[in-house]
Amino acid sequence: MQKGNYYVYITTNPGKTTLYTGVTNDLKLRLQQHYQNRGKKDSFAGRYYCYKLVYFETYSDINQAIQREKEIKDLSREKKKELVASKNPRWNFLVL
Repeated sequence: MQKGNYYVYITTNPGKTTLYTGVTNDLKLRLQQHYQNRGKKDSFAGRYYCYKLVYFETYSDINQAIQREKEIKDLSREKKKELVASKNPRWNFLVL
């Protein structure tokens, strides 16, 4: 079991119309990668310009983080919006 800092996160596009959920051990680097890939058709986040962070959770166990990512991905769009709003009611773009 790997221990460290792991992040489950949700990004959106500048118009806040598309949501992307992911998991990483380096959130700042991952957001930079999403930004660099914007507009690229070979990934969902790139295709839909999902590089603006609106939500994240921190875990010390990668397996817990992966499980939580799966749970969030299985949520309806409305439930994901509620999750974001629970910690970020104005949907501000978060800066690390």
